[in-house]
Amino acid sequence: MRILGIDPGYDRLGVAVIEKPARGREVVLYSECFQTSSKDSISERLRSVGAEIDRVISEFKPDALAIETLFITKNQKTAMRVSEARGIIIYEAVKNDIPVFEYSPMQIKMAVSSDGTSDKARMIKMVELLVSIPNKKARDDEYDAIAVALTHSASLRQA
Repeated sequence: MRILGIDPGYDRLGVAVIEKPARGREVVLYSECFQTSSKDSISERLRSVGAEIDRVISEFKPDALAIETLFITKNQKTAMRVSEARGIIIYEAVKNDIPVFEYSPMQIKMAVSSDGTSDKARMIKMVELLVSIPNKKARDDEYDAIAVALTHSASLRQA
């Protein structure tokens, strides 16, 4: 099974595709931190996010999309923009008949580190212990996307 994991954003978007074999450990097939230009309008940035997700779906043909739910921040404008990006990402998945699974930050932390209060450094360390990262200079957003995909993979084991 191939899982597309997304750490949503409109400025920086964490994207990862993992393969969950019938037996053994998950393999990261692809990860990136996709960035849009702050010089572009928000509508152009959202179009870029949609086009990137469409490209990844076309190339890797995932069986599921796992995406982090929006957590409330103090900056409501940013929260609204991220929710708009999430809508476009979910639309691209549904348009391609890919089921969508949403996970909260706490669910992701529990699945990857067994501790719902893990900080960023602990999450990165746990992701590195669980899978090999092809991009040795991966950004936080990529690690987050891989963690989201691993969370969905773990939920499949429990089902």
